[in-house]
Amino acid sequence: MEADVIPLGHYLLVGCALFICGGMCMAVKRNAIGALMGVELILNGANVNLIAASRYTALGIDGQVFALFVIVLAAAEAAIALAIALNFYNNQNTVDVDAANLLSG
Repeated sequence: MEADVIPLGHYLLVGCALFICGGMCMAVKRNAIGALMGVELILNGANVNLIAASRYTALGIDGQVFALFVIVLAAAEAAIALAIALNFYNNQNTVDVDAANLLSG
């Protein structure tokens, strides 16, 4: 093992920190854009763990393929959620998630 290689635990710690920050962002933010940023942080934390696992374990290229699928999923989720948020803002003049119960009327 090389002397300048960062151990797997450090990558897992960064991924866990991103995941926790994303969860806290989703729980605390009251607007739709902030909640979407939390979802993106959670997905990026999972990606860091997948890539680290593919490098340091026998998972091989499969971890990188799963991370690629997560990136594609995140891009599709961001596009659809942003369209919903913009439509909601055009109708209600706010992006506050507490006003979302007005969508039925």
